[in-house]
Amino acid sequence: MNKIERLVYDCVKSSPALKFFIRNVYQTAFDLLPHPQNQFSQNYCYKEGFFFGFHDCSPFSNDDTKILANHTTIPIRMPYNGETLEVGYFDLDGNGLMTNFHPLGQSSAWNYHKGCRLQWCGNNNRIIFNTAIDGIAVSKIVNLDGKEECTIPFPIDTVSSDGTFATSFNYERLNILMPGYGYEHCTGNSYINENSPEETGLFLVNLQTQECQLLLSLKELANSLPKEQNTNQYKHYVTHSEFSLDGRYISFLHRWIGDDYRKRHSRLIVYDRTTGQWTALPTNDMVSHYIWNSKNQIIAYCTVEEGNGHVCFQIPDNNYVRILPGIMNDDGHQTMLTNEVFATDTYPDRRRMASLFLVDKKKQERKRIVYVYSPKAFQTKDFHQHIACDLHPRISPSGKYICFDTAFTGKRSLCVMKMP
Repeated sequence: MNKIERLVYDCVKSSPALKFFIRNVYQTAFDLLPHPQNQFSQNYCYKEGFFFGFHDCSPFSNDDTKILANHTTIPIRMPYNGETLEVGYFDLDGNGLMTNFHPLGQSSAWNYHKGCRLQWCGNNNRIIFNTAIDGIAVSKIVNLDGKEECTIPFPIDTVSSDGTFATSFNYERLNILMPGYGYEHCTGNSYINENSPEETGLFLVNLQTQECQLLLSLKELANSLPKEQNTNQYKHYVTHSEFSLDGRYISFLHRWIGDDYRKRHSRLIVYDRTTGQWTALPTNDMVSHYIWNSKNQIIAYCTVEEGNGHVCFQIPDNNYVRILPGIMNDDGHQTMLTNEVFATDTYPDRRRMASLFLVDKKKQERKRIVYVYSPKAFQTKDFHQHIACDLHPRISPSGKYICFDTAFTGKRSLCVMKMP
């Protein structure tokens, strides 16, 4: 954002309806002009009709020979209940070109932003993804021969790096309180009419024994807030969970909303599996996206005392450093290249162009590596029609490739590019 856009955004951000109205009018005016040319800093390839989803786990195999993908053929709209998604992987050649697609199963529990949580499960021979059986959300572990190894009686969010544990929460509740990120399928008693039930919250699933443990309930989380934020006008939920790379910590977003679901309050929680203790990072009521590095640091877009921006938190002392303050003031989805360097995207600007930046937090430098058009057809219509195609960058474990979702061709597509 430029300074004027930032000023307007800060003035209207507390009124979501006004914010979206001004954005739409502003971008529509610029639609009268031809959009800039797409820019890619390296060779790239793309597959139309495919996407991966969120930025918090890598679809690449550890040897850079495979990349996981979701395949859908439905029009540009929200998926209907029971509409399926095909899951599988592409072969990657030595130049980063996606070749043969290998289907491994189908999911009927998915959305555009987080897919069906398709991800590798401990090694390059097994995958896990969410689906539904008889209207109940579950997850399946399948090997690369397409043979189902087991069905876990709970949907999962993120898998630990060793493939032993996964996080879980109530996707049905999430779908109501944050449409576009949950599922309509049941995940047990949804307790939708309760503001902060003690029966649900953040769960830890043992993928070997299929045991499920409630780590933190919504009631405990709500009760830890100041009294003015823990009233009958708010409904609480959790989302966006991740394991630290060493598996010791689980982080997640605790959110609560009132009658206007678009006015959302958020904080980033870190749970220590060693001590059983948890803490809320000082994110001043707003945090959107984040990622871990191997130094137990979290890179997050959030609000701190100095204002909005990308921030690096050191866990467990929670000290933080801002990254390129005044420059990195756009929300984005982060993915790590090294402990000091990460990539992040932006939402479409006034010309409907979205960017990918490579950021060095130690040198406090950034450079743009991708600049692509986002057609108006993929603009989220309202709170319940969350069809946007965010870039959601993901870097391969070797650092050789970056992939992202894009609609610059007019169709939702999975794109792979060599890293600069």
